Amino acid sequence: MTYKNKWALVTGASAGIGATFARSYAAKGANIVLVARREERMRDLAAELEERHGVKTRIVAADLAEPDAPQRIYDALSADGIVVDILVNNAGFGLPGVYTENDWAAHRAYLELMLVSYAHMTRLFLPGMLARDYGRIIQVASLAGLVPGSAGHTLYGPSKAFLISFAQSIAAECDGTGVNSSAVCPGFTYSEFHDVNKTRGLVSQLPKHMFMEAEPVVEGAIDAVEKGRAVYVPGAWNKFTAWLARTLPRSWAEKMVTNQSKRFRKQTGH
Repeated sequence: MTYKNKWALVTGASAGIGATFARSYAAKGANIVLVARREERMRDLAAELEERHGVKTRIVAADLAEPDAPQRIYDALSADGIVVDILVNNAGFGLPGVYTENDWAAHRAYLELMLVSYAHMTRLFLPGMLARDYGRIIQVASLAGLVPGSAGHTLYGPSKAFLISFAQSIAAECDGTGVNSSAVCPGFTYSEFHDVNKTRGLVSQLPKHMFMEAEPVVEGAIDAVEKGRAVYVPGAWNKFTAWLARTLPRSWAEKMVTNQSKRFRKQTGH
């Protein structure tokens, strides 16, 4: 696959899966728009991509938990004449603890980032893709969106379930238009995510076969959206887990997730 002269926009691009998406698309010839809060990190990554792959880059420092951030990103790129052909919605974080341990302001900011910004960014950039008969949209969801909910990180699974259904709906609406929509549903992936939400100690106790590196997750996601697969689950262990969740009786699946989540989800903020 080559994306020469196309622009790929990646949110949450300063580290982890987002930075890996940026590197992968740049290696395939795409120009890259990096969106995240940490501008210094993005500058380092932009310099790396330009030097290594000879692509153009554009940095937009933004906090997608702010309601007007998507529009500001869109307006800034439009003013520069940048046409986004590929959108990777990846920005996110975990909110540790049970639901009542975080105040509503924290939950609202979480939903703004993990739900509203994904939908808003898609709404802003999709019309142009449809007009050009070409576009790729990847929503970075999670295996957690395919299994029953559990205690701790209360909104994480539900928000990811929304993204999966959302990607499927956009795929159905865009069928035959040249625009492909996909949700990638990784399980545990080596990144800073668990450090930020203070669960590194818990997840480090899990078996290594449950983890994946970011590169195969990203490469699989790019291949999946090219092939028009609306939902993609990377990795044999994750595929098995997703299969179990939809095959077992609901009560069994709920018990399985509840027991396992005690090992890796922080259920208290203290």
